[in-house]
Amino acid sequence: MSILKLENVSQSFGTGLHATHVLKNIDLDVQEGEFLVLLGFSGTGKTTLINLMAGLEQPTKGSVTFKGAPITGPGPERGVIFQSYSLMPWLTVNGNVGLAVDTVFPNLSKAERAEKVAHYVKMVGLSHAATRRPAELSGGMRQRVNVARALAMNPEMLLLDEPLSALDALTRANLADEIEHIWEADKKTCVLITNDVDEAIILADRIIALNPDGSLGEEFTVTIPRPRDRMEMNSSDAFKRLRADVTKYLMDVGIEARVEGTRMLPEITPIHGIPAAVQDAQKGLIDDRFLDFSQLHKVYPTPKGPLTVVEDFDLKIDRGEFISLIGHSGCGKSTVLTMAAGLNGISKGAIKLDGRHVEGADPERAVVFQSPNLFPWLTARENCAIGVDKVYPRASRAERQDVVEYYLERVGLGNAMDKPASDMSNGMQQRVGIARAFALSPKLLLLDEPFGMLDSLTRWELQEVLMEVWSRTKVTAICVTHDVDEAILLADRVVMMTNGPQATIGKITNVDLPRPRTRKALLEHPDYYAYRQEVLDFLEEYEHGAKPKAKAPAPKPIAAE
Repeated sequence: MSILKLENVSQSFGTGLHATHVLKNIDLDVQEGEFLVLLGFSGTGKTTLINLMAGLEQPTKGSVTFKGAPITGPGPERGVIFQSYSLMPWLTVNGNVGLAVDTVFPNLSKAERAEKVAHYVKMVGLSHAATRRPAELSGGMRQRVNVARALAMNPEMLLLDEPLSALDALTRANLADEIEHIWEADKKTCVLITNDVDEAIILADRIIALNPDGSLGEEFTVTIPRPRDRMEMNSSDAFKRLRADVTKYLMDVGIEARVEGTRMLPEITPIHGIPAAVQDAQKGLIDDRFLDFSQLHKVYPTPKGPLTVVEDFDLKIDRGEFISLIGHSGCGKSTVLTMAAGLNGISKGAIKLDGRHVEGADPERAVVFQSPNLFPWLTARENCAIGVDKVYPRASRAERQDVVEYYLERVGLGNAMDKPASDMSNGMQQRVGIARAFALSPKLLLLDEPFGMLDSLTRWELQEVLMEVWSRTKVTAICVTHDVDEAILLADRVVMMTNGPQATIGKITNVDLPRPRTRKALLEHPDYYAYRQEVLDFLEEYEHGAKPKAKAPAPKPIAAE
């Protein structure tokens, strides 16, 4: 039975030549009790669609109805959970949930009200934190309060606008499971907006893609039996097929080949002695143990005594290797990376690059952080040129400009070189960050969760960009990530770290998959899910802060002559 219906709905903002068309001719019928997931890139109108269902906006054209009656505004029958927490900072968990209870049940006695609040707080697993204020809660806990508050309205339908996107991977997975349990217990109708394919498959009865032009795309029915266990699904043929189908569709409609290639890279030499031309980018460097972490330790002083964050980190990386470094939050991944960058002192042990000790920051080691760190008043070209001008002091101005433009083209910004950073999306800014790093022609490229702030689908696109540019330079690279698929997609070896403190290498997996790699090709490769399972098994062993006895790292196989 239909509970919510959109008929020929379009939504625009502005008028005339300044009109922005967000949604186009949407026909959607949400069935009572179903879990519907709307999946799409940023900017495809997902949030606008939820706002129309919630009654927070009215359509430019068409009608939105709930149980046959037009939706003219918000109503308690439709509970909304947004991406941002929107909690009252001066109220406790109980107090924030109590606001919703008071609204819906104004005639309850104080005892009845407290009982109802406690019920919903317990439902999201926050009874132990009921008297804490938002500032004392983690991001995941604050979002649980949001969920409890929405449930306390006792709605017939839950509308969830990317409620998990701001959370780390483990918290996101746990809260997704909570939402599924609540849905199964109450059989409320749920509409979830997300950009995460795995999350969609875990939760949905039906997945509908949103196209970049604001129209509805292909519909996928999820027939995988419930309950759906994340680990078990990795070996499910039905999951693999559906995952590949959804991914392929989204990439086909959403990721266009925007990489250009009209400029040539000039033959100039940076100050750290590496020819900038791609074919000679690393001529004359040592090959074996090009980057050598030897018994690395990081110790911080604390009032309670020394705290060892990383210990006995021992890793040998050959020239041109791409390493993914993965582990749970707090395992010291970024600490290792910043020590390699020379931004964080070494407490014990050593790091050698190209036979020389790493001491202090140097442009021979380029870093791409999670946040692009651009000067907002400068253009893409100007942000990129700052480092290039310093690294190529003997080159002509025209040659340095060619380097900048070459790499901006490679990352798909050929038509946006003169756009100020302040006018760019996060994805575009990160493209500039990647171009800037490669333009330094570094000996070592260090990437610290470079796509962590981006939605899943933009992340896919920039992973493809990164692989395309890396395949031309073959620069030695380390990428810190918490994303299993990203780790496998990019790496020659995946290095897994144990939980901190005293984190170290727990396991190393050699990824023997053909290059050049694309996401679509890997999803169809017979060995891909075996690698994925290997990494997932390790992460699950350490999932809840456990510290199992670390396994000895697998020896690196000797390359054939």
